[in-house]
Amino acid sequence: MQFHPQPQAGAARPWAFPAPERGALDNGLTVLRCDRPGQQLVAVEIHLDAPLDAEPQGLDGVATIMARAFSEGTDKHSAEEFAAELDRCGATLDAHADHPGVRVSLEVPVSRLPKALGLLADALRAPAFADSEVERLVRNRLDEIPHETANPGRRAAKELSKQLFPASSRMSRPRQGTEETVAAIDSAAVRAFYEKHVRPAAATAVVVGDLTGTDLDAVLADTLGAWTGGAAEPRPVPPVTADDSGRVVIVDRPGAVQTQLLIGRVGPDRHDRVWAAQVLGTYCLGGTLTSRLDRVLREEKGYTYGVRAFSQVLRSAPDGTGAAMLAISGSVDTPNTGPALEDLWKVLRTLAAEGLTDPERDVAVQNLVGVAPLKYETAAAVAATLADQVEQNLPDDFQARLYRQLAETGTVEATAAVVNAFPDDRLVTVLVGDAAQIEEPVKALGIGEVTVVTG
Repeated sequence: MQFHPQPQAGAARPWAFPAPERGALDNGLTVLRCDRPGQQLVAVEIHLDAPLDAEPQGLDGVATIMARAFSEGTDKHSAEEFAAELDRCGATLDAHADHPGVRVSLEVPVSRLPKALGLLADALRAPAFADSEVERLVRNRLDEIPHETANPGRRAAKELSKQLFPASSRMSRPRQGTEETVAAIDSAAVRAFYEKHVRPAAATAVVVGDLTGTDLDAVLADTLGAWTGGAAEPRPVPPVTADDSGRVVIVDRPGAVQTQLLIGRVGPDRHDRVWAAQVLGTYCLGGTLTSRLDRVLREEKGYTYGVRAFSQVLRSAPDGTGAAMLAISGSVDTPNTGPALEDLWKVLRTLAAEGLTDPERDVAVQNLVGVAPLKYETAAAVAATLADQVEQNLPDDFQARLYRQLAETGTVEATAAVVNAFPDDRLVTVLVGDAAQIEEPVKALGIGEVTVVTG
C-alpha cells in the first residue's frame, strides 16, 4: 500500500486586518472600499445615522419597521417585483435597527454588483412604504413580541435593560418596541422618520470584495450616487447613564426546570484605552469552553451546558465617549441556581484576589489573535466590522491596532481590566426562573437585594 506524504504546515505569513480606502460621492455619501482578491461574493454595508433615540415618543420600533420596509417595494418595483429582481441577481438584502443607527446589508456576486447596487439605491432613494406593506410588517412584529417574551434569554435581556437604565432613556426599552408602541406605527410615521433621518450625507457605504476589473467609481455614481437629500445636521448624543448597584431581580416563571441568568453592568467602550485588556480578560473569564466560568460551572460542577462573559458596545459619540454592556449569561438547572451563583461569585472573588495566570493569557491571545485570519476570511465579515467602526466613530485602522494591542497586553493588565469590569458588588443579576424554588437560596447568598417580578 502506498501512502501519500503527510502535508506539512507552510511558513506563517504576516496578516493584518484589511485597510479600507475612504472617499465620498458628490451627494455626500461616505464610501469605504476594500479590494479582497478572490472574494467573488461582494458584501455591501450601509450605515444610516438613524439611531433608536431619534424615534418619536410613543413610536418605539418605527426604525425597525422602516428598516424592514426598505425591501418591500420602491417607486420602480412592487414588493414582489423587488424580491424577484434580487433573486435574479443572486443577491440577499437585510436590514435592522439598533441603538447606533440602521444597517442595510447586501451580498451579491461581483458580476451582478451594478444591478444589485441599483436595487439597493432605489430602496434607499425612494422606498414605497405602502400602507398595506407597513401594516403587514407591524402585524408581523406584534406577532413576534409574545414569542420573545416567552424566550428566557430575551426576557432576561429586556429586564436587565429596564433595571440598568433610567426610564427616560431609550436604552431602557426594547430595541424593536413594545406592543403598545408598535401598534401605533403606520406608513405616515415610517415615512416621517425616513424623511427626517435618512439622507446620503448622513450615511456611509462599505464595499468589500474582489473589485478587480470593476469600475466601482462609475458603478457607485450610477447607483448610490443618484440618491439625493439635504445636508446632515449634527445631533447631540445623549450620555449613557446606568445604575449598577448590586441587586437581584427574579422574573417568575412557575414550574421552570432551568433558570436563565444574565448578570451585567455598563462599562468602557472601544474608545477607552483599557478596551484591549478588557477583551482579553473577559475572554479568560468566560469567552470559551476553557474559561474559568466554564471550567467550574460546567466541567467541575455540571450545573450548565455553558456560561459566557462578553462585552457589547451600546452607543458611541463622535467625541469618543460611549459605553458597553458587560455581561455574563447562561442557564442552570433550577435546584442548583443558588449553588451555581455562589460558585460564580467565588470565581469573580478568586480572580480579584489571585489574578489570571500566564497560560490563561497566552491561550486567550492565541484564540483571539491567531484565528483572526479565519474569522475575516469572507467579505461579509470584513464589511460588517468596518461598518461597526463607522457607527462607533472609530478610526479605519482600529481593528488592526486592536489585534496588535491584544498581542502586547500582559497578564497583569488583563487581570486588572476584567476585575474592574466585573466587580462582585456592582452587578445587576437577572434570573428568569421559578421564584418559589430559587428566591430563598439566592437571598442567602447576600449578593444584593432580591426582588421578584412577574414573568
